[in-house]
Amino acid sequence: MAEAPVVVAVAITGSVPRKKDNPAVPIAVAEQIESTHQAFEAGATLAHIHVRNDDESPSSDPDKFAAVQEGLRRHCPGMIVQFSTGGRGRDPSQRGLSLKHRPDMASLSTGSVNFPSIVYENHATLVSDLATQMKDFGVRPEIEIFDLSHLHGAKRLVEAGLMDARPHVQFVMGVQNAMPAEEHLLDILLAELRRVLPEATWTAAGIGRNQARVMDWALARGADAVRTGLEDNIRVTKDRLAASNAELVGLAAEAVTRHGRRIATPAEARTILHLAA
Repeated sequence: MAEAPVVVAVAITGSVPRKKDNPAVPIAVAEQIESTHQAFEAGATLAHIHVRNDDESPSSDPDKFAAVQEGLRRHCPGMIVQFSTGGRGRDPSQRGLSLKHRPDMASLSTGSVNFPSIVYENHATLVSDLATQMKDFGVRPEIEIFDLSHLHGAKRLVEAGLMDARPHVQFVMGVQNAMPAEEHLLDILLAELRRVLPEATWTAAGIGRNQARVMDWALARGADAVRTGLEDNIRVTKDRLAASNAELVGLAAEAVTRHGRRIATPAEARTILHLAA
């Protein structure tokens, strides 16, 4: 895997962290564009986007998603734009409203799971509806795996003709009450992925203090991508908050180099994830 390129994804905002947790979390559209541009300059080639209301609560406003995408297209040429269809704090009927703006990619959870204080509910009908919209609008899915059964949910979508056999799959590890960040679990998940979706590309996201070690586990196993960003982790060390998304991207870039790999260019990232140039 020497010098094989790695896609660096940055999840800039998410639906949980607030300014009171870390002032660097970008909330307003202009802040999100600027923070992503800094991360792009640091090497990120995929931006995972949530938007917020003025009171910092999660939003499904398609106009906000469109405005962020417009800014990224202008300031971050070639960067992959990925909208979230995730559900925390969002009406299920509104989670797909932004897809009409045709981002390059969108996240798609294929099953329900316990989160710290809620059940993150993804009914099979909602999953199929979101997958259908993504297919209709030409949006490539990133399948969010919070549990092994979710891989089989993804396989069912392939069998139903709602997505091709080469989705991008992300294993999410370290969410309280969901899948723990334990290295042997990543091996179990990877083995099952290779069995049921052998053509898929993959990445893994570690939440909070698990971010760096999950990234190392993924890189050691030849992952196609890594994920970082203030959505998942607001700290650099236990005692210091991250100064920006760009700082976290810089740490990811160091990890990529440490594993004998290099950061993918925007064009390489699009090739790896089967996106048009």
